[in-house]
Amino acid sequence: MKVFITARLPDQVLEKIAREHCFEAHGEDPPIERKKLLTSIEDKDGLLCTITDLIDEELLERARGLKIIANNGVGFDHIDVRAATRRGIPVTNTPGVLTDSTADLTFALILATARRVVEGDRMTRCGDFKFWAPLHFLGHDVSGKTLGIVGFGRIGKAVARRAAGFDMKVIYYSRTRLAVDEEEGLGVAFAALDELLRVSDFVSLHVPLGRETLHLIGAAELGTMKSSAHLINTARGPIVDEAALVEALRTGRIRAAGLDVYENEPRLSPGLSELENVVVLPHVGSATVETRTRMALMAVDNLLAGLRGERPPNCINSDMLGCRN
Repeated sequence: MKVFITARLPDQVLEKIAREHCFEAHGEDPPIERKKLLTSIEDKDGLLCTITDLIDEELLERARGLKIIANNGVGFDHIDVRAATRRGIPVTNTPGVLTDSTADLTFALILATARRVVEGDRMTRCGDFKFWAPLHFLGHDVSGKTLGIVGFGRIGKAVARRAAGFDMKVIYYSRTRLAVDEEEGLGVAFAALDELLRVSDFVSLHVPLGRETLHLIGAAELGTMKSSAHLINTARGPIVDEAALVEALRTGRIRAAGLDVYENEPRLSPGLSELENVVVLPHVGSATVETRTRMALMAVDNLLAGLRGERPPNCINSDMLGCRN
């Protein structure tokens, strides 16, 4: 069968596909242009895509022979899952594989914002480190502070486990509360979102993007947070009203932010990059050699299963497919 791959992937991943099927790949790092994607998909049986590819009604209309959409990533808000389901096309993702790398990066951003790591690096490189003094370039402790985790799935729990090593008090908000014994095992306590925002020194976001979480953190929520609080987002950019965040950081409504994702990625909201109290990263939560390789291999396993006519291991619309007429 014919497969189209929208991004550059490790050789071992491509070799695994080639053992069973023919493939065409966009072998470059910059995302594939829309026009090329629409043309390339027309005669393909399988699609291995990434979070930068819009898989919508227009594309699916062209891909009349498509049998499987394998997403190389966990989030799938770029895919019209309902449109794919109507056509009987399984859609898959790669859950669990990036949990630890994203949790690690979350803590990197917590430490970087608290201890002004990036700001200090920049100052030292440009020759402005002239002296040591007791009150010079002060940051803030992480140990012993309160960490509020919004969204308590795999990544949220992994962040909580890391926080235990810093003797942090961890509270969490989630649509579904854990059982008491699980809370006790993780050393966490449940809190309503307003309460979490009000008492946390660090707020870390780990919810998927959807209608309920779009601008979950806006001007009102930022206004609820402590003026000494730090906001960390390694989930999805539109969860935060970025313009409101810029204003909150500019006016000192909150102390700092650490961001790996953006509302209109890769563009930043006006004024964000000029602020000293924000650390901005280029969406690298899962960007380790180990994690990105495992992710791609998992996506390929999903792809190959779908092309064999089997139920893919990580099908996100299997229930809907089973219920279709």
